[in-house]
Amino acid sequence: MSVVHHLSPGWLLDHLSFINKVNYQLQQHQEPSCSKNKHTSSVYLDSLQMDAMSPFGAPAPCFAPDSTTVPGNEDEDGGSCERITQKYVFRPELFNVTKPYITSAVHKECQQSNKNENLVTGNKQEVSISIGKIRELILDGSSQLIQEGLKSGFLYPFVGKQDGNSGRITLPLDACNLSEFCEMAKRLPSVSETELQTLHLTEDDLSVTELDLLPQVVENNSSFSRMITLMGQKYLLPPQSSFLLSDISCMQPLLNCSKTFDVIVIDPPWQNKSVKRSNRYSCLSPQQIKQMPVPKLAAADCLIVTWVTNRQKHLCFVKEELYPSWSVEVIAEWYWVKITHSGEFVFPLDSPHKKPYECLVLGRVREKAASVLRSTGVKVSPVPDQKLIVSVPCILHSHKPPLAEVLKDYIKPGGQCLELFARNLQPGWMSWGNEVLKFQHVDYFLALQSGR
Repeated sequence: MSVVHHLSPGWLLDHLSFINKVNYQLQQHQEPSCSKNKHTSSVYLDSLQMDAMSPFGAPAPCFAPDSTTVPGNEDEDGGSCERITQKYVFRPELFNVTKPYITSAVHKECQQSNKNENLVTGNKQEVSISIGKIRELILDGSSQLIQEGLKSGFLYPFVGKQDGNSGRITLPLDACNLSEFCEMAKRLPSVSETELQTLHLTEDDLSVTELDLLPQVVENNSSFSRMITLMGQKYLLPPQSSFLLSDISCMQPLLNCSKTFDVIVIDPPWQNKSVKRSNRYSCLSPQQIKQMPVPKLAAADCLIVTWVTNRQKHLCFVKEELYPSWSVEVIAEWYWVKITHSGEFVFPLDSPHKKPYECLVLGRVREKAASVLRSTGVKVSPVPDQKLIVSVPCILHSHKPPLAEVLKDYIKPGGQCLELFARNLQPGWMSWGNEVLKFQHVDYFLALQSGR
């Protein structure tokens, strides 16, 4: 379970556990063995192994497959075909956050420097979200969840020096730029988006699927993970997951599915100076976000959840312009609080720049929402306000924690789920974005050795 503790202030989550409980297993055919005196053939693992050089800058481990085998059909020579199962887990070092990103001493030094600069230049810093009541909420609520995590052993006191570079992790290189693939797709010969059919990956087809750049919905309907390749890069798809890789100009294939969704999670690429300087990804203006076809994708009682950066103007835009334009009523604000494995905030709570939390604005589609719930007899718990989601963050930029388990009580059973601007996939969810496969790249995973 990704929910480690659920108390009145909110939830303490284990993000890594959520990813690995997906049970990433690949099945692959083994060459037939025969009762005749033939040399036993080797296993074809080209589709299962990682590339010789990992984007982490070191040779990628290529472990032997798990010894689990599944009997298959006999071949024409009477030999028995078998399926082998290869298991993968997400790299645990990508959640190795043992100390704050900025220590208290450095924070005080920066504060003094900023204060002196303001006195000299008279510059005014942009006002972030007021942390009066929010500060009290986060201090009190996260303290309860952290103490419970320390008692249970999920969190643990950090022993060691708070400085130094021991344990520094080499991040993957940007070996594949999915957003560039989306741009390349626009230059292909024109294909009507209404003619693009959904690509279904079935249980029986164990081959590695090579995707082209055409924007089409891909569904892994099998109970196992699947490996796909795109422009020479390999990606793992969870079982029962669906996605559309495209940018905002090519969303029609998603609308062609003729589905409406009971929960839509949105993580917009908000405009901000740090992203612009780093050139990590393309940002969208508020008006571009406003024009997204969310009303066409939302069911009558849809729960809308939007991630918002710590800028007052973005929060005001969502609550006062974006949601009203989609006929969505604001019902709650939650906060994701980022901590280390020892329970410290990753940034000082009073930092004028980086905050150790992010905001989520929750709302429901107003039109006929109450009447739909009454007519179907579905009992859905009211969404509480001012809740906390506390977790150790992934060190990969913008790898948000999963919301499936914390939202399940607030949507009807078996509800359809959609994530917009997603960077990873989840079982049972449809995901869309121009980086939707980013964190499914095989180099973010480890292949387990036999018997593990």
